[in-house]
Amino acid sequence: MSHFGLEFRPIKLLTGLVLSSSLLLGASTALADDCSYRGVLDDKFCDENYDLVADLPKDSSQWRDPSTLVFTYTPVEDPAVYKDAFSDFQKYLSEVTGKKVVYYTVHSNAAEVEALRSGRLHIAGFSTGPTGYAVNLGGLVPIAVKGTEESFQGYNLITIVRKDSNMMKMTDLKGKVVAHTSASSNSGNLAPRAIFPALGLTPDKDYEVKYSGKHDQSVMGVLSGDYDAAPVASDVFKRMVDAKRVSKDDFRIIYTSPRFPTSSFGYAYDLNPELVEKIKKAFFTFRFPPEMQKTFGGADRFFPVTYKEDWQVIRDIAHSSGTAYTKAGLKQLAEADAAKAAADKRKKEAASKSQ
Repeated sequence: MSHFGLEFRPIKLLTGLVLSSSLLLGASTALADDCSYRGVLDDKFCDENYDLVADLPKDSSQWRDPSTLVFTYTPVEDPAVYKDAFSDFQKYLSEVTGKKVVYYTVHSNAAEVEALRSGRLHIAGFSTGPTGYAVNLGGLVPIAVKGTEESFQGYNLITIVRKDSNMMKMTDLKGKVVAHTSASSNSGNLAPRAIFPALGLTPDKDYEVKYSGKHDQSVMGVLSGDYDAAPVASDVFKRMVDAKRVSKDDFRIIYTSPRFPTSSFGYAYDLNPELVEKIKKAFFTFRFPPEMQKTFGGADRFFPVTYKEDWQVIRDIAHSSGTAYTKAGLKQLAEADAAKAAADKRKKEAASKSQ
């Protein structure tokens, strides 16, 4: 595996969204008792087996076995698309666990982490980069990535420009306006900040960074001329081309990174072990129906992974870019996204008044 890694930052906050103080400000009230080691995990968790994810609570009275399981998928592109895409899996998950399963739509990575941490979310898919926040702050235990029998599904960071532009290589972006997606995005922000300097291009120094909010908005912004270029996830770009939202012929790809894992899927650390075994069984025996395979680029199953091994490259990228999966780090990202949301609202209001 390459030592390069992409870290996502898909934290797009709705205007007015305020993360709970329990997540971002206050000290954890439920500290892991008698914990000899927790590594970089939040004080709420313990990691005495050194696998980098939260251990199951030692006190069985703290194990949860909810009658209804709440599931969601990372807020990228149109959330409604993924609610429908996972409907068959939800039904299967319900059959295997014997529990009702409902889909909980989230509109930002920060909100998804908070929902997991607060106990409102039990099973979830997180984008590549935000997985670190979900593990350290939310107690996520990643177990799978979309894939095939041979391997997990991966993606690349690609840098796109309009085909009719004169930009042919990365250094041609000097002095230009480049769209990054959001602060926590692996391929949309963290990886570019870690990788691009070695290519002779330093974000914020050699080009102006503007945050678009999402990968598809970066793609559309390049097409419309709002941005000169954009680093985006190759799988998102491919889905947009396949869905005929854009034509590949309108773009030029001037950089392609090494391959990185896609979204992680996992469960809350404090679920009853017997329930966890059923959840794992559901993930690893489910086979994607044709429509779901089409939605997810040919993946036909959930492929087993571990956070310690398979997210090493992502953690390396985060480290090299100065990103810490802490409350303070997430708070900074949330504040940046909230500020952008407010600015976008003012821009829309101004445009509406001028009409």
